[in-house]
Amino acid sequence: MIVTRPLFEHRICAPDELAQRALLLPRPLVFTNGVFDILHRGHVTYLAEARALGASLVVGLNSDASVRRLGKGEDRPINVRADRLAVIAALDSSSLVTWFEADTPIELILACRPDVLVKGGDWAVDDIVGAPEVRSWGGSVVSIAFRHERSTTAMLARIRAG
Repeated sequence: MIVTRPLFEHRICAPDELAQRALLLPRPLVFTNGVFDILHRGHVTYLAEARALGASLVVGLNSDASVRRLGKGEDRPINVRADRLAVIAALDSSSLVTWFEADTPIELILACRPDVLVKGGDWAVDDIVGAPEVRSWGGSVVSIAFRHERSTTAMLARIRAG
């Protein structure tokens, strides 16, 4: 029996390979980032809407250490980076999935030079990390309104409360 890797795993990209791999993606290229710890309807709707803004979607995930620095809870992330990468890569909306160790994804944004930079509706466009840079090369910045009010933190609180 020959064991092969799932096809979606080719969408996982090390940060140092992002610039080269992004060149091969159809444009316009959309970039977004987040934790995406326990995937829920709000996440998948948001990612589908982000992808609809272009021909390709690059998703940058916070590393585990970066998530802990965000103050989401001592036990976060629930799912380790490798698992979160695989789950996001398996979504049809994702073209490439990578990660960042820093507190912001600015290095990834500079590496892939997206045509569209996207965050969720809780972000004002002018507060989105990378907005000035993306605008400087003619790109646009979009804040996508929430369609489904969901929160991993709230889900975990409900689970823990029994």
